[in-house]
Amino acid sequence: MILRMGLLARRTDVSPAEFRRYWREVHGPLAARLPGLRRYEQNLVTDRSQLAIDHARGGWELDGISQLSFDDLAAMDTAAASPAMAPIGPDNDRFAVLRGVLVARPNPVVPVAEGPLIKRMSLLRRRPDVSAERFREEWFGFHAKAVGKFPGLAGYTQNLVVARQAGAETGYDALPVDGVVEMWFRSVEDLQAAFSSPAAEVSQHHALDFIAEITTFLVEVHRVL
Repeated sequence: MILRMGLLARRTDVSPAEFRRYWREVHGPLAARLPGLRRYEQNLVTDRSQLAIDHARGGWELDGISQLSFDDLAAMDTAAASPAMAPIGPDNDRFAVLRGVLVARPNPVVPVAEGPLIKRMSLLRRRPDVSAERFREEWFGFHAKAVGKFPGLAGYTQNLVVARQAGAETGYDALPVDGVVEMWFRSVEDLQAAFSSPAAEVSQHHALDFIAEITTFLVEVHRVL
């Protein structure tokens, strides 16, 4: 499975309520027409605080993160070249600014439980002295096991970024994100308790070894497809 994620900020002349409405009711159904699309979720940002962790935060100011799932890169590229893609960019510009697009490979660590749940997403940037290869090894290895021990964790997926685009730029400096974390809990109280646990102390200490920035958001999930 391959995941295409759009990083969205609402236009300054669009209210939060109108951003939410347009994204759900107009843009969502339009993007859902892409051929080969297996799943499509919109993650509306509801909290931009660095909730429950003490780690350097990046400068990302986002209002939404889209997630479109395809079988593989070939299927994603076919969708991007299809006629159904042509109106999506202009329609996006009517309500949002696309800060960039991330292409990632999901690594499910803890299966997502049945709801109702809250979801926390984080954008990760590796330390400048850490290679992409070492980042993957540390994140998929020790770090995944450490986070998997959090009490009250109702789901945990790591999304390793394999390609990126910001405007016409595709280099790392244009969109310095190495991974996107998805974590689910039953409540904010469970989230805070998990990050106050001994398991969290281990994972957060380890994060300092290879992660420069962690930018967290609480999101409201809307399943389009």
